[in-house]
Amino acid sequence: MHIASALATIAAESEHHGNVALETLPYGIVAIAVFGVLALVAASYRNVANRHADPVPHTDEKHSAGQ
Repeated sequence: MHIASALATIAAESEHHGNVALETLPYGIVAIAVFGVLALVAASYRNVANRHADPVPHTDEKHSAGQ
């Protein structure tokens, strides 16, 4: 009879749940916020290779003609 009473308790508890989508909404909001921050971090590394590359020597015709 112990199993029967446990099943009855579980069945009675399952009836008290509200809207499952509203109960899990904070998890979705936190996940969107975390991925948004990660996207901003990834976007901040755009064009880093060009900023740290060796500068290209400029060939200025006016400057080289005067020498």
